[in-house]
Amino acid sequence: MKLIKSLPLEYSTEQNQINILGFWIFLGAEIMLFGTLFASYFTLVNRTGHGPTGAEIFEITPVLIETFVLLTSSFVIGLAIHAMRIGRKKAVISFLAITLILGLVFVSFEISEFAHYMHMGAGLQTSAFTAILLTTLGTHGAHVILGFFWGLFIMLQIRKRGITPEIANKTFIFSLYWHFLDVVWIFIFSFVYLKGLM
Repeated sequence: MKLIKSLPLEYSTEQNQINILGFWIFLGAEIMLFGTLFASYFTLVNRTGHGPTGAEIFEITPVLIETFVLLTSSFVIGLAIHAMRIGRKKAVISFLAITLILGLVFVSFEISEFAHYMHMGAGLQTSAFTAILLTTLGTHGAHVILGFFWGLFIMLQIRKRGITPEIANKTFIFSLYWHFLDVVWIFIFSFVYLKGLM
């Protein structure tokens, strides 16, 4: 394995660079997935039938908390990458742990939000609007849960093996995934919740 000294550790081998490029291509597919969900949502948002509208079921306070928690986790994962680049193993583990805890807080709020929607009569079969709303939110939430386990495995690898070029590459790719989830959430917050409350 030939190291390229002038690059950050996560880019320091040719294989690492190929892995990062491959992940960017994967994110392109993820953009298509969420793009399709958003296009479906915008098509079906007014098809409420006899079910509730967004304005009737959305509550701004929990959504603001979810947004703050997820954006904070994005900042913290950035701190983890910085700590990784300067070789601070304990700091990387700590920042990853905080990121994952914030991810769990976000998911717990989302589960509570789903329970609220069900209580308000907004289920998958209530209307086209509620079906696409729950599908879009559920898909994002499932990605966060997957990210939690992915980050947990990386954290355990760092603890066991330290910060190697291979693990640095995995950690950096995980951070790209986590930032992507935050960007998707900003779209959900802006075009689903804020627009729905107007």
